[in-house]
Amino acid sequence: MVQRNPQSDELEPIERASRDELQALQLTRLKWSVRHAYDNVPHYRRAFDAAGVHPDDLKELSDLAKFPTMSKKDLRDNYPFGLFAVPRDQVVRVHASSGTTGKPTVVGYTARDIDTWADIVARSIRAAGGRRGDTLHNAFGYGLFTGGLGIHYGAERLGCMVVPMSGGQTEKQVQLIQDFEPSIILVTPSYMLNLIDEMVRRGMNPAESSLKVGIFGGEPWTQAMRSEIETRAGIDAVDIYGLSEVMGPGVASECIESKDGPVIWEDHFYPEIIDPVTGDVLPDGSEGELVFTSLTKEAMPVIRYRTRDLTSLLPPTSRTMRRLAKITGRSDDMLIIRGVNVFPSQIEELILAIPKLSPQYQLTVKREGHLDSLAVCVEARPEVSESLSDHDRAALARELQHRIKTMVGVSTAVSVALAGHIPVSGTGKAKRVIDLRGSSL
Repeated sequence: MVQRNPQSDELEPIERASRDELQALQLTRLKWSVRHAYDNVPHYRRAFDAAGVHPDDLKELSDLAKFPTMSKKDLRDNYPFGLFAVPRDQVVRVHASSGTTGKPTVVGYTARDIDTWADIVARSIRAAGGRRGDTLHNAFGYGLFTGGLGIHYGAERLGCMVVPMSGGQTEKQVQLIQDFEPSIILVTPSYMLNLIDEMVRRGMNPAESSLKVGIFGGEPWTQAMRSEIETRAGIDAVDIYGLSEVMGPGVASECIESKDGPVIWEDHFYPEIIDPVTGDVLPDGSEGELVFTSLTKEAMPVIRYRTRDLTSLLPPTSRTMRRLAKITGRSDDMLIIRGVNVFPSQIEELILAIPKLSPQYQLTVKREGHLDSLAVCVEARPEVSESLSDHDRAALARELQHRIKTMVGVSTAVSVALAGHIPVSGTGKAKRVIDLRGSSL
């Protein structure tokens, strides 16, 4: 591994400012963001009024706790553009992530938002060791997903030469890494292990490739996976964190010199940790649900957005800003399969759209090699169960498989069982999700 530690004069002033300077900037920006949301988004005006709070009540950072939180449901309820705070002719781009009943959660950006996002991602890549003139292989998906274009603009802002590979085509990915000799790669950690395996299959030594730094995100990953990637590929593996509702990749990113958790870019995103049940704000160091408020977003400000990620806030080390501890789980039942957010409720709604299928189903998540896989077993309705042939059940499975791929965006193995096949607990409840990934990387 080649350490590419930044010099202090390479950092932006805010990255090495005092906490007092940072918090003064945060308060100024927070007051603007809350007022901007209240004045321009009916959802926020209704929510604030119902909670009995007003932007004028925000006198100090701790006052943010008085304001109501928002969730992904609020984004869906205001689909597609109900949370935009600027006229449509000022929105230059939209991104979206998958949602229930096929409706995605939509986010919008002004030209200044795109500019800010590029700056933040450039800062993230630089924190990870990237420099002007580096060749960067971008294997995050392009399109409505924020990963590909978000990284692309930031890498260009930093001055990198970008290879916009996007996802898939493993053999071509490896060939381009051989031919173009990038020093940096951005991809999900599980797919990086697939690329390493493909290099080995070709007779290459992954540790002898041109890659020096891997910036990995889009899914949770363990310290064990970091160690395997670093050992096999001979690179520094650093973590980047983001979510489309708040901005996209680059909300937080690890520094290569410490690799001790993603630094939250607190000049643009204000973090809180709350008790997921009571909603009370918890002190730094306590584990709870991560909540973000945007400080500079124009098109779609988010005020106290509940990410559902369970983590804690750690004190600053390499930068003035606080860090995220490893995410230990989620306060809801969302699964992340190869970078795609999957809710059991999404699968259930698609099942119920097929008349011959019952709401009795079970999802099994496994890790096959280095990639996660999802299997869906669903029962036929009792009234038709015995009359269905094997051919009929296979056809129903194919139909559901197609609907899940189309509406959710993830490939699954689907089987249709006879009624009564899926066991229930003593309380009569079926175990909806069986996650078998815990015993492996």
